[in-house]
Amino acid sequence: MRQLDPGLAGHLAQGETTLCHCWRLTRRDGLVLGFTDHDGTLSFDGTSFSPANGLDGGTVPARLGSQVDTAEVLGVLDAEAISEDDILLGRYDGAAVETWRVNWANVSQRLLLRRDSIGEIAREDGVFRAELRSAQQGLNATHGRIYQSLCDARLGDSRCGVSLASSTWRGTATVVAVDGPYRVQVSGLGGYEAGWFAFGSAAWASGQRAGLRDGVLSHGRSGGNDMLGFALRVGDWVALGDTLEVTAGCDRRFETCKAKFGNAVNFRGFPHIPGSDYVLRHPRNGDALDGKAVVP
Repeated sequence: MRQLDPGLAGHLAQGETTLCHCWRLTRRDGLVLGFTDHDGTLSFDGTSFSPANGLDGGTVPARLGSQVDTAEVLGVLDAEAISEDDILLGRYDGAAVETWRVNWANVSQRLLLRRDSIGEIAREDGVFRAELRSAQQGLNATHGRIYQSLCDARLGDSRCGVSLASSTWRGTATVVAVDGPYRVQVSGLGGYEAGWFAFGSAAWASGQRAGLRDGVLSHGRSGGNDMLGFALRVGDWVALGDTLEVTAGCDRRFETCKAKFGNAVNFRGFPHIPGSDYVLRHPRNGDALDGKAVVP
């Protein structure tokens, strides 16, 4: 059973209460914002909870077992607090939210009601509506290893072993043209072969996307410039002169690990296990059905 602070318990036992909700929102980049449905600013634990452009909480269903509890908060889009551009840029995706019940007349009397993460965010007529997902959401994530032909390590992590500090794997580029929502032309990558950064990532160093990292799907070359294709929309928030650091890509295949990175000994997939397409296909003339490994 949850134990209440004696002061808060005594306050709740009175006939009249001075209670409100406070929300502490912590983005993945470390920015902390505080909101309250009270009409004045409250402060505790080093955070100021502002009523301006604050949040309004909805009903919170409670479910038994491992089902994910979801709640909802409603707020006003504002350039100084939560802007539409920041939401569209994904800066609030997965942000942590603490919901507090607070005695606004004495903020030392408070109770942490729940910890959630932000799920889907809808925007409409200057208002945003954010879904709050409970910690059970983590049970929906895949844990452990999956037997598959592709590598399940992330390029450069401890399981992969490739050091990305070398300039061989990193390049600095500058945007020279925006070809659409998903493609930009850049300069500065002429020393790398076309396709080197496909399936890699780009960390933006300046412009509206500064501090964000996006997945690079394709890397081509035309007319002296390099063309980068991204997995998400970037063109609406990219301007000429924006800079980014691009990291070499890996398609997670054994052949790439061996030829491009010379790292076959650390390959974390199972390339010798035939996939369903291999098992179900009909024998054909010329197939090597000698029981040897299906990859070189």
